[in-house]
Amino acid sequence: MKAYQPICEVLSNGTRLVYLKVPSQVAHLGFFFAAGSRHESPEQIGLAHFLEHCLFKGTNKRKALNILSRIDAVGGELNAYTAKEEMCLYASFSKEHTQRAIDLLADISINSTFPEKEIEKEKEVILDEINSYLDSPSDKIFDDFDAKLFAGHPLGQNILGTKESVTAFTQQDLQSYVQQYFTADNLVVSFVGNVALPRLKALLEAALANMPLTAQRATPHPFKQAQPFNEILKEANYQAHAVLGGLAPSYHQDERVAMSLLINILGGPALNSRLNISIRERYGYAYSIEANYHTFADTGYWQIYFGSEAKNVNKTLLLIAKELEKLAVKPLTASQLAQAKKQYKGHLALSMDVNSGLMQGLGKSMLAFGQIDTIAEMHQAIDKISAEEIQALAQQYFKNEQISSLIFDV
Repeated sequence: MKAYQPICEVLSNGTRLVYLKVPSQVAHLGFFFAAGSRHESPEQIGLAHFLEHCLFKGTNKRKALNILSRIDAVGGELNAYTAKEEMCLYASFSKEHTQRAIDLLADISINSTFPEKEIEKEKEVILDEINSYLDSPSDKIFDDFDAKLFAGHPLGQNILGTKESVTAFTQQDLQSYVQQYFTADNLVVSFVGNVALPRLKALLEAALANMPLTAQRATPHPFKQAQPFNEILKEANYQAHAVLGGLAPSYHQDERVAMSLLINILGGPALNSRLNISIRERYGYAYSIEANYHTFADTGYWQIYFGSEAKNVNKTLLLIAKELEKLAVKPLTASQLAQAKKQYKGHLALSMDVNSGLMQGLGKSMLAFGQIDTIAEMHQAIDKISAEEIQALAQQYFKNEQISSLIFDV
């Protein structure tokens, strides 16, 4: 962890850069744009994700096959993803091919032409992706829960879009979205690798020289209030699936770190999480059970997911309710809190041990906060958390009347 000393700078065109030098032959590069599904209008549902696909279909100087082969031909990997609040284009490659990767990501970000023939083919690909998602209840339930929790708001929109919206997208839609969001002031570049910072900056300055500096963008519509719901639907095939949860602090609120620790105690990835011990190990009611905490600029939400036999759903829900109540009624002991903090710090260390994931984490942090916290600062924030603060959060966010649930029954 001694190598974790990222440098944050701003290029001459206004693009933010977060740079971390690591002693590795492999380098990782990401272009992060504040251009996710929550930035879409009602007529654009799924457009950001569709754009992510179509960016690889041709530029002024490269055809689709040239783009797809450019990094793969030297043993690297090229990929992208779209989330609620960001889109990321990224590549992993041997460090001597850094210029190749920078030039390619810059080219598809600035010069994509979106050939009509390729657009129509990609529509079919995404329609298949939508069908695949609809065929998987364990995936679909998360998006359906989001849609109900954030009903009527862009945060509730499915990132994939709908069959109707995807079918209707045009070349002009893609070009307009790029003009609005793919600008230097809306871009964060994240790099983790063994390339000198002056050389990296010079390569980026040259590659991004023609990127538009700024554009008029609508401010994302803020989310204000959720209406709790409890629904049971006949959507599952062999196993029942359930998601329950509610609103939580945004990533700008001071309680964010304590909420992360609370959810980690409740149902984080460790085998000794309270939900795993109670529901899987003690009773064997569910093979898969987990708790997660998601944050956005203006809100956040926590959720618990489990899959089980239909006969065990109500039993599992009762056990979950008991664990939520325990956290709200009884504060953690000093030893429990100390152990929880130690474990959470360990999880952070593991997340930073894979350089590709570290590159993505740094990029998302810079995009969200405009800065990167050091390990020492993260640990200090965790150390400050008290048992009373954990209990207060549980009391505030685990109230029965505020918890929503969605169950896919067989």
